[in-house]
Amino acid sequence: MSTDKNGFDIPDQMREFADKSVDQARKAFDDFMGATQKAVSNVEDSASVVQAGATDVNKKALTYAEEHVDAAFKFAQQLVKANNLEDMMKLQQDYLRSQMENLGEQAREFSNSATKAVQDAAKASQKK
Repeated sequence: MSTDKNGFDIPDQMREFADKSVDQARKAFDDFMGATQKAVSNVEDSASVVQAGATDVNKKALTYAEEHVDAAFKFAQQLVKANNLEDMMKLQQDYLRSQMENLGEQAREFSNSATKAVQDAAKASQKK
C-alpha cells in the first residue's frame, strides 16, 4: 500500500483493479473503433463527390474522437499510478492543457475540411 505524507492511501489491490479496468475499457473501445472504421470504409467504397467530402469530414471526426479517448485512457492510467494528490493535480493540469491545444488544432483542421467539402459539393452541383 502506498502512503504519502498527507495520508493519501490507495491499496495496491485497488490500483491493480483500476489499471485492469482501464485496460479492459481501452480494449473494448479499440474493438468498437475497429468495427466503426470498417463500416466507414465500406460506405466509402460507394461514395460520390458529395459523399467523398462528407466522408473526409466524418473520418476526421472519428480520428479526433479516437485521439481524445486514447488521451483519456492514458490520463486515467497515469492517475492510477500517481503517488500523491500533488502528482494527480499536475497530471490533470498537463492533460487539460494538452487537450485544449489539440482541440484548437482539430477545430481548424475540421473547419478547413468542412469548407472544402462544401466547395466541392457546390462545384459538382454546378456541373450538372
